[in-house]
Amino acid sequence: MRPWEKNIRRVAPYVPGEQPKGDNLIKLNTNENPYPPAPGVRQALKEMDYDQFRKYPDPTSNELIKVLSEYYQVNENEIFVGVGSDDVIAMAFMTFFNSELPILFPDVSYSFYKVWAELFHIPYETPVLDDNFCIHKEDYYKANGGIIFPNPNAPTGLLLPLEEVEDIIARNQNSVVIVDEAYIDFGGESAVKLTRKYENLLVVQTFSKSRSLAGMRIGYAIGHQNLIQSVNDVKYSYNSYTMNMPSLRSGVEAVKDDRYFKESIGRIVKTREETKGRLKELGFSFPDSMANFIFASHRERKAEEIYKALRENHIYVRYFNQPRLDNHLRISIGTDEEMKEFFGFLEGFLSN
Repeated sequence: MRPWEKNIRRVAPYVPGEQPKGDNLIKLNTNENPYPPAPGVRQALKEMDYDQFRKYPDPTSNELIKVLSEYYQVNENEIFVGVGSDDVIAMAFMTFFNSELPILFPDVSYSFYKVWAELFHIPYETPVLDDNFCIHKEDYYKANGGIIFPNPNAPTGLLLPLEEVEDIIARNQNSVVIVDEAYIDFGGESAVKLTRKYENLLVVQTFSKSRSLAGMRIGYAIGHQNLIQSVNDVKYSYNSYTMNMPSLRSGVEAVKDDRYFKESIGRIVKTREETKGRLKELGFSFPDSMANFIFASHRERKAEEIYKALRENHIYVRYFNQPRLDNHLRISIGTDEEMKEFFGFLEGFLSN
């Protein structure tokens, strides 16, 4: 080993879902919204003056923060905006998780949490979900340097009732609790309203799933103004110009069109519930997902076998080759037409 190699920080990176190329495929592996963004997004991008791209974007993301504050009925100084919820959460890790005590997050949850903890040298513990993949709030009744969990959880899709979320927050007033609500729009009650009651709560959401803007990378956090100021201080010490102009404009238009937003959500939820019924008929079992995906296992066929067969036929779902998860498939909800093709292949494959 050369001397300078000894100083390289080595981490096991997060592995994102596969992004296959081509037109004749069905992509149900990364939980993207199968429907396009609000019509106003397209119009706003068409009307943008390309000459303005030579200038820096607004470092405060003021216009986007303003529409978000109106939508959620919170103050503008209670919102932080970043490049996708990954950026927001990473900033929060750097800002709030600096205790010698371990942070807590479920053993089965968003796998980026472990990556960030190791990257930033943050001690952590992972309370184990039960055999039904449920979070037990009592596992978080102990001294810690912070808490984070997705709600609904990923990749299981299970929702923790808001009263249990509040119980975890209330019992951990000495540390910051982050509720990652990437999928909350598909089912359940958001913890945003609890930010009025608890100064140690940070709620993170994203435009990538329910608002069809994964390609624009927009995430945000809502919390007490002191928390938001602290995250901004870290942001401006790291990268002050995080959000680009097209993303900011797209985000504004997406929030404005609430009717389209709710219609899109309704279509996905309807298809999700129909998908649950079809999967049960084919011998699958799964937690009762409140997200835009289903975490399913088959009673006879191995998940890896099904995954490979689907992939060979240009149908992509997510397979996790790791303990506790390796006999499950995470199936994103597509359009009705995509799910019809998915089930058409699956019925034939499972009958052989």
